[in-house]
Amino acid sequence: MTNPPLSVQLADDIAHQLGKLTHLLSQSPAHEAAQLLVKVLDHDEGVLGRVTELVATGSRFAQEHSQRGILHPEVWLALGRAANELDSVSEDLNEYTGTIKQLATPATRAASPAARPTGSAMVVRRHR
Repeated sequence: MTNPPLSVQLADDIAHQLGKLTHLLSQSPAHEAAQLLVKVLDHDEGVLGRVTELVATGSRFAQEHSQRGILHPEVWLALGRAANELDSVSEDLNEYTGTIKQLATPATRAASPAARPTGSAMVVRRHR
């Protein structure tokens, strides 16, 4: 049996590393978890931004192959929609990275008031 192409191996490695990162996030103290989230959520250089760029590139690939009749147009549309949604979510989250970054900064944590923000009972869910 032949080895998968380097690109497929890289995708497998990245998926495995993301699994490790998820585990580390769940086990990290708040300031480290905040540092990690800031890196992940960075709209331009973070994991979410890079995944969005990857899906957008996949959409362009699907567009070309759909126009040539190799892929169904629905594949192109689904990838384009996914890229747009990821970009929108990334932009929305980018608004909050400053707040998360404050938790990651030791000086800010030490100087923060004793009152903690309270959780909100409101949960908004999107249904499709």
